[in-house]
Amino acid sequence: MRVLELWRYPVKSLQGERLAEAEVGALGIAGDRRWALFDRDTGLGLTARRVPELLWGAARVRPDGGVEVVLPDGTVTGDEADLSDWLGRRVELRAADEEGDVPPVYETPADEEVPDPTEWLQWEGAPGPFHDSPRIRLSLVSTGTLGSWDRRRFRANVVLDGEGEDALKGQEAALGEVGLRFGVPIARCVMTTRPQPGGIARDTSVLTTIHRERQGLLAVRAAVLAPGTVRVGDQLLPAAD
Repeated sequence: MRVLELWRYPVKSLQGERLAEAEVGALGIAGDRRWALFDRDTGLGLTARRVPELLWGAARVRPDGGVEVVLPDGTVTGDEADLSDWLGRRVELRAADEEGDVPPVYETPADEEVPDPTEWLQWEGAPGPFHDSPRIRLSLVSTGTLGSWDRRRFRANVVLDGEGEDALKGQEAALGEVGLRFGVPIARCVMTTRPQPGGIARDTSVLTTIHRERQGLLAVRAAVLAPGTVRVGDQLLPAAD
């Protein structure tokens, strides 16, 4: 398998940036999930599970290392008043606590298989950057697994041309300069059904099919053993003995 696409999502649940190359460290792609929006009144982190409007905004890392948000109307901003007006609630754009002292709290459906959930639970996310996993910070999926589904529904950092990532659990591999150890597949949620820009329509059959045919799992996570650069076209190779 080779790298077909690389993606960074600077703000959790917003659209991200397609990259030609990426620096990857222990916390994943530099700048990935390093910011998130929080409801000032509840203190909860916002995700497109609960607030699907988030998928209609986009985020990008500025040259100075900060972040800016592109609203659905094209406005480019980092102003929390603009973001609050967009979402209809008082929000804070928060950078990740790199020390990981205060894990964020989000809302998630009580039943992940329900396409239109009405019952929600609170859950504690990963400390540090706003990934769902506290230890495994890079996500990968192959075109063989995706089939006809649009890869943007699954928000993987690495899209691989080929197939076979499901069999990599527990194995080590090299991707470009980066050393990886593959972990468990990723449990999918209602976000996969949400409409998004670029002609991605609401499709509840996506989640239904994943649960029926793949036990609710699609794409894999990998821990970063050795940092380095990954580029489009790099091949995924077994780790050297």
